[in-house]
Amino acid sequence: MTRPLDHLSMLERGLRDIFADRFQSLVAYGQNSRQSTADSRQSPAASTHASHPPPAPTPTMVIVESLAENDLRACAEAAAKWHDAGLATPLFLTAGELERSLDTFPLEFGAIIADYILVAGRDPFEGLAVDPADLRRACEVQARSHLLHLREGFLETHGRGDGVAVLIVRSAAPFAALLASIARLQGLETRDQTAAGRHAERELQLPPGVVTEVVQLAHVTEISAADAMRIFPAYLDAVERLTRYVDGWSER
Repeated sequence: MTRPLDHLSMLERGLRDIFADRFQSLVAYGQNSRQSTADSRQSPAASTHASHPPPAPTPTMVIVESLAENDLRACAEAAAKWHDAGLATPLFLTAGELERSLDTFPLEFGAIIADYILVAGRDPFEGLAVDPADLRRACEVQARSHLLHLREGFLETHGRGDGVAVLIVRSAAPFAALLASIARLQGLETRDQTAAGRHAERELQLPPGVVTEVVQLAHVTEISAADAMRIFPAYLDAVERLTRYVDGWSER
């Protein structure tokens, strides 16, 4: 068990002050995957610049017995302090909502289940799992949406390299998250997005680096126009193959 950081302990105290004995659980998630990816090898495109985004706020999820309007007001008053401490706005659920939400948000909760730490209270995910059928459908929706976004986005750039660079960088993080979800669909639990990218390359029979180069761009703010024009054709082809793959996937 990872020891909670000071800012998470501060959040826990604030939540207990607001909800008292109605507080049930606090979990943080996403930290391990960000750390493992940050430590992974940079792609050639990423190494052409030194511009990196600031660390993302720590996402958390809170389970409470009940959640009334006055509770939301109290949390809203504390939100600025939480943000100043490097925390994202917590995701609040009442008891029972988590289990009923798994089939509605299989990608989102699947990602949390794959990479979370219990900060306080009982483990809300004990005995819970995302149904593979729900996850497959969600992966297909996301893959098709990503493909349509890339096609439309390219048209809107008018073929200009600087616009294509922005399109690739902005789409890299959702693409990396999609690949991680598909890896989980196949029973591969990995907190390393680059490893999920390599897995996709093998499954799609793509040359090494075609997918992982884009995945590693999820943690940069810009690439050159020349790199963008080199990357985009293979990126688009990979997403087209990925969409067909998920559409035809069946659990073995």
